[in-house]
Amino acid sequence: MKTKVKTVLLQIEKDWCKGCEICTSFCPKDLLRMSEDLNASGFHYAELVEPEACTGCGLCAQMCPDMAIQIWISD
Repeated sequence: MKTKVKTVLLQIEKDWCKGCEICTSFCPKDLLRMSEDLNASGFHYAELVEPEACTGCGLCAQMCPDMAIQIWISD
């Protein structure tokens, strides 16, 4: 029997992020951090450290008050 591999794509709109760090607090795998770079508004934005380890649980996207995180999952 062949195991299905789930592909997760997490996209962060860096210019929408205001650097509140809520998403980094809710990631159960601790895969998000604040970048050293600044976005167009002058904020450190969230970035995904290990994309291949993301399970696509969606907590970061649900908690983001600016809707700056989107997740796509495919089988």
